[in-house]
Amino acid sequence: MTSPGDWVMLTLQRMLTSTKNKDNNKMPIPSPLLTTTLLLIVILGLGGCASKRDVDDFKVRVEDTFHTSIKGNGIKLFTYRVKYADLPTLEQPHMQRVRQIEKMKRSGSKKRSVYEPDLTRWTQQIELGLEKTIAMTGYCREGYLELSRIIEEGRGEIRGECNDGATDADISKFANK
Repeated sequence: MTSPGDWVMLTLQRMLTSTKNKDNNKMPIPSPLLTTTLLLIVILGLGGCASKRDVDDFKVRVEDTFHTSIKGNGIKLFTYRVKYADLPTLEQPHMQRVRQIEKMKRSGSKKRSVYEPDLTRWTQQIELGLEKTIAMTGYCREGYLELSRIIEEGRGEIRGECNDGATDADISKFANK
């Protein structure tokens, strides 16, 4: 005769080694390591989606302008310009060049290259500013087509055309401002 403790142990052992699917076939239970790994992937994936950039993520204060132009045939155009409000403390260009030459010597490169600043974060800041401005003004309700883009250190400009045509309300609110 089995004791209650033995019965519990046998039941747990059966549960941990297999389970049955809808066809009553035995299936292995995923290991705790696999379960933990999958859970971690899901959590990190959701965290990545939730980490959308916000204006406060950027340290450089900017001044931006948003000019609109509505043509006679209802085409809505815009120009978004951004520049540094205060010039940030930047490394002197000659020091940047010295560091670049030292880096090339260490890597064994004999090629001469021109210094190009990394504009990735500045570009992200400009794009975010444009998206927020369009959302706040309601100018391009159905998105826009980018016509041109100029991004340099300290300034940027994006010109675009809205996918939607101008309504009477748009004309009265945004007429060439």
